[in-house]
Amino acid sequence: MLRVCVGDGAAGRPNAVLVSARWLTSVSELTSVSELTSVSEPALGVVMAAVGMVRSMSALGERPVGAIVLTGATGQLGRRVTDLLDGQDVVVVDDVSDLGRDDVRVVLDRGADVTVVDLGSSDYDTRAARRESATESAASTLAIADRVGACSVVFVSSALVYGAATNNPVPLTEEAALRPDVEFVFARQLASAEELVEQWRLTRPGRTTCVLRPAVALAAGGGSRLAAALVYGFGRRLAQADPPSQFLHLDDLATAVMVGVVRRLDGVFNVAPDGWVAGERVRALSGERPRLPLPERFSELVAGLRWRFLRGPIPPGLLPYTLEPWVVSNGRLRAAGWTPTVTNEQTYVESTDAPWWTMLSPKRRQELALGGGVLLVAAIVLLGVAIGRRRFSRRRG
Repeated sequence: MLRVCVGDGAAGRPNAVLVSARWLTSVSELTSVSELTSVSEPALGVVMAAVGMVRSMSALGERPVGAIVLTGATGQLGRRVTDLLDGQDVVVVDDVSDLGRDDVRVVLDRGADVTVVDLGSSDYDTRAARRESATESAASTLAIADRVGACSVVFVSSALVYGAATNNPVPLTEEAALRPDVEFVFARQLASAEELVEQWRLTRPGRTTCVLRPAVALAAGGGSRLAAALVYGFGRRLAQADPPSQFLHLDDLATAVMVGVVRRLDGVFNVAPDGWVAGERVRALSGERPRLPLPERFSELVAGLRWRFLRGPIPPGLLPYTLEPWVVSNGRLRAAGWTPTVTNEQTYVESTDAPWWTMLSPKRRQELALGGGVLLVAAIVLLGVAIGRRRFSRRRG
């Protein structure tokens, strides 16, 4: 399901439109939009833009060609990508041993080009549960790519590989050096995994690799524990630093994977919404009270002690990512045909406990307050009239 959001719904709430897209032989098989009764004209415009993107790909012959092998597709991102690929020759495998399954062999034996998509190496929860590093997971995916003779690999990494630093440009582009925090093992593993992917491409002429580096990815119902920890830290910074943040909707990440597959992208691409959210604005969205600014060293000590003794939500290695900037530019992926449909603020409000009205501008809040006041006065007047009539009727009776 492809979800499209716009921010002009009732009382400022983002409208949600669900589109079930089947990437079949003809774009005419794109199913109808559901839940249109509560969707405004701007929302329909966004949907039509999404449909136009599908049609343009179809006209250019840029639909997924051949077989698609998905690894690590058991999480929220995997379910979304699988839905978008409904109708294609898609198989989901966990490791090399799954290639012997009958359903996998039926697809692979057709002799078409094969694209392998790694959705699991950057899945923090799965890697932690299996006690398997992201580097090991990527190596397994590349082994699968070799076994099936893949012509293309799409690898979902993370913008965490850039590291968080005071001197980071805002935003970071794909040319920026990778400087993951030394204490955050997972980010270093992803950086190493990207090196494996690049080595695979260099040693296999004619093959392409698309590496996606998404910002913090969220959706209703939550994201990974890692994303939850980052979101918690963004809204409750203790240090004097107050860098901007980005919140990417998982639906938009899923469509980015689709663009990588459909257009056979080659290279590294950041995945993020347009722009970013200032730290002050994040706290306003979360309803957090004004922060107490503390020296950075002291804030790191406080967070470390909380994690060690009180099991605080932010592990020490992740703390720098809540204190220093690491927002990324989406210009390269946009130029390749991808367009984000959900804003930073909409994703944050939908995916957290933030009240919806925090998204409203001061002007809109004032308008709603005035409208509510008028309605209240009208209700009081009507109630008074009804009571007066009732008393008058009793006297006459």
